[in-house]
Amino acid sequence: MASRRKGEKRKTEEVTETKELQHSDAEPSDGSSREEEMAQKLKKKAKKKYIGAHVSISGGIWKAVESSVAIGGHAFALFLGSQRSWTRPALDPAAAVKFQKACAQHGFDPIHILPHGSYLMNCGSPKEVLENMSGQGSTVGGQFSELRSIIDRVRDKTRVGVCLDTCHAFAAGYDISPPGGVKNMLDEFDSVVGLHYLRAVHLNDSKGTLGSNLDRHEDIGRGQIGITAFREIVNEPRLDNIPLILETPGRPGFEYAEQIELLYSLCENRVKN
Repeated sequence: MASRRKGEKRKTEEVTETKELQHSDAEPSDGSSREEEMAQKLKKKAKKKYIGAHVSISGGIWKAVESSVAIGGHAFALFLGSQRSWTRPALDPAAAVKFQKACAQHGFDPIHILPHGSYLMNCGSPKEVLENMSGQGSTVGGQFSELRSIIDRVRDKTRVGVCLDTCHAFAAGYDISPPGGVKNMLDEFDSVVGLHYLRAVHLNDSKGTLGSNLDRHEDIGRGQIGITAFREIVNEPRLDNIPLILETPGRPGFEYAEQIELLYSLCENRVKN
């Protein structure tokens, strides 16, 4: 009886949700019919993996949106200026408006856009997204415990998030290559740092071997990590609805567009665009 009530409740919720979409008062913004808009909303809700790449802002910050669309991305990362300078010119308001309009036109939600911080970290910034390191040289953050130690020293922890880089994790000794490896890594991350801090994932295979401490990115499935880990990543529910960003070197015939297509092809119950 309890199972039947749960099933009836779930069915009622699904019907209610569909009716809310059907009877939305908002007019279609692009001239499409209400049925088409409803289908788009349902499709967007069903699509849980937001895969993209780090794209250039050359020619204007709004160009990042165009570049992401061109490669089939549903998320993207970008530098907002020189990553090797302490100073950055203020963003032109007109450029900001063009960027916002481009994002709205192509359906990019702000939570799926990852501004990449400067290589010169400003600890006084209102918000910081930490990234795990490969353990190379004197870098800090190769072990999850080191990220936890940094977070523990921040008073207002709402300011802090973490971006998890697959190449860096593998190079630092977290073996995500065998079946179940991604689950084990995320379990440990959750135990030590906390998944509520996870804001994004950098998707990179690794030229270096496990525990090599080498920060050398490789194309998806072409390195030491292998395709199994990336299949697990795109089907891992704990990584739903956050940006999954490629930073791979690319090669002729296997650039960002092809690698994004490959990753989406690995998704089970894929929602086609």
